[in-house]
Amino acid sequence: MGVQAQALVSAKWLANMISRNLAGPRLRILDSSWHLPEMNRDAKEEFAKSHIPGASFFDIDECADTASEFYHMLPSEKLFADYVGNLGIGNDSHVVVYDASDFGAFSCNRVWWLFRYFGHPQVSVLNGGFRNWVKEGHPVSGTYTKPEPARFTTTVKNPSWVKSFEDITKNITTQEMQVVDMRPYERFRGLEPEPREGILPGHIPGSKCMPFYDFLDKDGMMLPTEKLKEFFKRSQVDLKKPICGSCGSGVTACHMVLAAHLCGAPEPSVYDGSWYEWFAKAPPEHIVSEAKGKL
Repeated sequence: MGVQAQALVSAKWLANMISRNLAGPRLRILDSSWHLPEMNRDAKEEFAKSHIPGASFFDIDECADTASEFYHMLPSEKLFADYVGNLGIGNDSHVVVYDASDFGAFSCNRVWWLFRYFGHPQVSVLNGGFRNWVKEGHPVSGTYTKPEPARFTTTVKNPSWVKSFEDITKNITTQEMQVVDMRPYERFRGLEPEPREGILPGHIPGSKCMPFYDFLDKDGMMLPTEKLKEFFKRSQVDLKKPICGSCGSGVTACHMVLAAHLCGAPEPSVYDGSWYEWFAKAPPEHIVSEAKGKL
């Protein structure tokens, strides 16, 4: 399935590749922007107006298990293969993913993780995202040419990278994994509302909190490896032991997976349903919240 790509690439590197007309079947660029409802932003509309030249749009809600009652759950192998093949991505393509979040990275790390889960290690995240791309003065485009479809074959070597509600429930007793939540501290504690109606804040018993934005610096760039290691240590998360990431709906959990990967740690897993599934299915005693009289 090819060699593993560098996890992060710079805007300068990508701009150089584009200027040399090297974007194409061997280098595919994906805008994987996705915004929470409260943001009032239309990712597809924004892409149509302005994106990195040669990029295609990757919709995490379309490339998902649409039969699930939960948001953007893991797609089947066939759905993923068909979806990315229609974006002109083959097994020899180096894929670079980014998003247009004000954070510098929000949803793109989920797409980085999806490619790796489905056996495609030639995938990189654009460090700093579209925010930094524009800040550095690189070209943008408002035109889109659909790539020629390609054949993409999936190979899931590590199904254990995805954890289910049952796995997390069992772990409350066994404590085989460290469950780490990437939502903001106040939502984790139960003191600030969730962005979706009908979901109350709180956390899984025994889980720890590492807010996703703390993996990034003020410019939206991923922290250097040593600072990432310090963040894990400060959060009392042991990089040598099994870790499972959670968040609201399995998106920002992948910030931690990327960070652990950059630190050279064993690959963490992701609780795909995350807090929204947990809140819907867990008994009251398995929902920990500091809120008074809310649960």
